[in-house]
Amino acid sequence: MIALVILFLVAVARFYHPGTGFTALIGFPPAGPTEPPALQAIPHYQSPLVSYDGQFYAQRALDPLLRDPTIDRGMDLAPFRARRILFSWTAYLLGFGRPAWILEAYALQNVACWLAIAMLATRWLNPGSGRGLALWCAVLFSHGLLWSVGLALLDGPSLVLTMCAMLAVESHHPLRSAAIVGVAALGRETNVLVAMAQPIPTSGRGWLRLTVAALLVVLPLLIWMDYLRSIYRSTTLVGTDSFVLLGTGLASGWGEALSVATRRWSDGIAPACIIVSLAVQAVFVFVRRDYASPWWRVACAYAVMLLFLDPVLAHPQTGAITRVMLPLTVGFNVLLAKELRPTRFWSWFLAGNLHLVPALHVLPLLPWP
Repeated sequence: MIALVILFLVAVARFYHPGTGFTALIGFPPAGPTEPPALQAIPHYQSPLVSYDGQFYAQRALDPLLRDPTIDRGMDLAPFRARRILFSWTAYLLGFGRPAWILEAYALQNVACWLAIAMLATRWLNPGSGRGLALWCAVLFSHGLLWSVGLALLDGPSLVLTMCAMLAVESHHPLRSAAIVGVAALGRETNVLVAMAQPIPTSGRGWLRLTVAALLVVLPLLIWMDYLRSIYRSTTLVGTDSFVLLGTGLASGWGEALSVATRRWSDGIAPACIIVSLAVQAVFVFVRRDYASPWWRVACAYAVMLLFLDPVLAHPQTGAITRVMLPLTVGFNVLLAKELRPTRFWSWFLAGNLHLVPALHVLPLLPWP
């Protein structure tokens, strides 16, 4: 376990560059005419090959209250990025408001969250046993989590809050869990699905508690949305994740990916592994129903959401679907830990964690060229 953590940290260390620190993790493209002056003033790594969403949330962290219009002009879908403000705020605070420190904090907060997940995951997955270590690795080295770390995205920090919310529920603190989910929703709207971990009401008091919990979940996002509306007026909902009719997005996105695999197998291995693993995870959750388990209820909510994703999100080559479905992946592995029959356990494990194959290429975990 310790050796695997060291392997991860060594892989992260390869992103360090003198003069620009760890900003290579963020995925800034070469500077263009719209790059904000606030960003231009900070030395940061610019890659001719990589450009991804983390750059926008890093820019947002330089102006977390949205007072600099040049920041908006330097990104796509500014109102959409502004909605997901939480981890821009945390980077601003961790960087003590100093621009160069803010970028470093934003770049490294996913690394810190990976370490936190490594510790939190031991609550459900015991790495002291062979099975437990395999499940622990399947979570920590999952395609979605490593993608979040390697491009400084929102999903790793979101998973930390998800796990904290689950711990609160299992410790019989449902309102604390709801408050955590409400905060997490400021990082990514779909984090509200973690509210499915709330205890199922069995009395009038239980329904009252659930009502209070629902208010705690939605109130932070509603307050922030009202603030955004005062700035962006009618455009605050622009760019929201899209959902389509049942199964049509999966059929389109996955069908296109699999057609590539049939034409050129070497290009289709990674998408095929991702498609099979997520499909198996969803089937496992639907088949092995455990209504009393908070992890099952959350995993089931994400498995249902999987069925309604639009083709862009569903396509395995965009890098989005394994990140969005991280709670499903974690829930699958937590629930699989209860499987007692070795043959069934390893069959489900191997099929449901095929995402580990393409995950090896996300961070330079192994010294391939």
